[in-house]
Amino acid sequence: MFENKNYIIAIVLSLAILLGWQMLIVQPRVEEQRKQQEIAQQADAAKEPAPEAGQSTAPSAYVVPTPGADQGVAPAPAAGNGTQAATAMTRDQALAATPRVEIKTESLSGSINLRGARIDDIHLVKYHETVDDSSPTITLFSPSGSEHPYYAEFDWAGDPAAKIALPDSRTVWTQTNSGALTEDNPLELSWENGAGLVFHRTIALDKDYMFTVTQSVENTTGNAVNLYPYGLISHHGTPKTAGFYILHEGLIGVFGDEGLKEVKYKDLKEDKTVRGSKIKDGWLGITDKYWAAALLPETVDGDFQPRFSYIPSVDGYQADFLGDAITIPAGGSSEAKARLFAGAKEVALINKYEDQYNLHNFDLMIDWGWFYFITKPMFHMIDWFYKLVGNFGIAILLATVVVKLIFFPLANKSYVSMSRMKKVQPQMAEIRERYKDDKVQQQKAMMELYKTEKINPLAGCLPVVIQIPVFFSLYKVLYITIEMRHASFFGWIQDLSAPDPTSVFTLFGYLAWDAPHFLMIGIWPIIMGITMFFQMKMNPTPAEPAQQVIFNWMPVLFTFMLGSFPAGLVIYWAWNNTLSILQQYVIMRRQSVEVDLFGNVAGTFKRKKNAPEKS
Repeated sequence: MFENKNYIIAIVLSLAILLGWQMLIVQPRVEEQRKQQEIAQQADAAKEPAPEAGQSTAPSAYVVPTPGADQGVAPAPAAGNGTQAATAMTRDQALAATPRVEIKTESLSGSINLRGARIDDIHLVKYHETVDDSSPTITLFSPSGSEHPYYAEFDWAGDPAAKIALPDSRTVWTQTNSGALTEDNPLELSWENGAGLVFHRTIALDKDYMFTVTQSVENTTGNAVNLYPYGLISHHGTPKTAGFYILHEGLIGVFGDEGLKEVKYKDLKEDKTVRGSKIKDGWLGITDKYWAAALLPETVDGDFQPRFSYIPSVDGYQADFLGDAITIPAGGSSEAKARLFAGAKEVALINKYEDQYNLHNFDLMIDWGWFYFITKPMFHMIDWFYKLVGNFGIAILLATVVVKLIFFPLANKSYVSMSRMKKVQPQMAEIRERYKDDKVQQQKAMMELYKTEKINPLAGCLPVVIQIPVFFSLYKVLYITIEMRHASFFGWIQDLSAPDPTSVFTLFGYLAWDAPHFLMIGIWPIIMGITMFFQMKMNPTPAEPAQQVIFNWMPVLFTFMLGSFPAGLVIYWAWNNTLSILQQYVIMRRQSVEVDLFGNVAGTFKRKKNAPEKS
């Protein structure tokens, strides 16, 4: 029956939203990532020997120092498996084993290790592990020797043939000022190599997550010296990731004209090295779902070479850069500057840093995806409403109203056509009866009826079709943006980015039973299913009994499917269904179509009850 094809298409499209959409989006991205990794590979990249801890190799074949064993701090990790030796220290023990200077700002806490001048102890004080504010704050960086070392380091490399004593990860720096590192009090360090070179380092920090590291060298010898500034971010052990196709977690950067470079942990582990061309404009680092660490070299007169590498000895992943040679003249001094972002990927903050420091495509630190032109506006609209009303749940409801208004002309045209179709159902039934043995003539008569009554038999697909991009963008916003993390609504919904925590199979928490995941059907998924059921009862009833069964059970299927989706998305869908019911009701009344919604609902259950008697 041709007039019911629109419903079948609607079902297929709806199921595609929930089950197939990540494959449609992700496959091109996977292929593009694979191509990007192959472009900058060098034939000998995987054969480069890892230098000893703290050692620098010749600039002509330079490799930024990689972590060796304990680097004078902690027990050696077991080679290749990323686990620490049996005598590995706890995080607190590793921190206590080295001299440190406290970090204390409104956004960060932790310390800087004076041995190596490493930034290796960072907590994000505004973010907690759970929705409970008494839970521990998020730990971003951890020192070498702890369970999962993660740190940043800046230093100088030189030509080994020059035999210049340079600071390395074992060097103990001297603090030349006093007090903790704060927004108003940069950390000032110095170290003298005993051969005429004095190294200075100033580490400044803003009120958020941006470190500025200025390295300078005084040359009191009689000869000029060439040194190469570098920076690295190293993560020992393979981090746990969400493993979801819509989100990139791993190595990330923008390599000048090569553009965005995203490398997954498993791919880097296989390829060993991903090296970019020398560039003047770009950044690189390691990103998680909500947090990231990125190196932002400042280049004025020179370029730098970015690189991602895998270190088998510690099952580690490293992002590093090597700057062009800087000449320190005899009796003079020179300096190099770089920045480190280490914190939460807040949208407004990322955008501010991009403008403030003229960072090329730094906004790509947040994985907006291929449909960024929809996702970003959706986020900004929801965020604008949030700032207006102070509740992200209400902001989603208001944003849904705006989307409904934007698509009102299309939806209105669809509902008008559907109303006309429902109005001529008696004529349609008559045609089916008249030509029940001649399907060709039946379809021809139906098409004539549609033409006469100005009915588009596919109009019922429009409300679903126009909802697809909105669904994509809202899901992405809820999943990737930290602003939605632990954002509450009302009542039991304390995290819009997580599924509804209640379950009908545990009597919404009254039964102490750990229900299987697929039975976690909370209150909001049930509300969504009910609104979907009522909306479907506003549409023309399919003629075929098989189609009627599908339509009656589809809300139940969607209720189970959406039970594990973020609560914010389920609330959106329920609210969108409610608005659609109201809109369709008004249009049907204007088209002089009788609306017997509750009668249709009652008839559904009545038919189910009488079905056995008919057999």
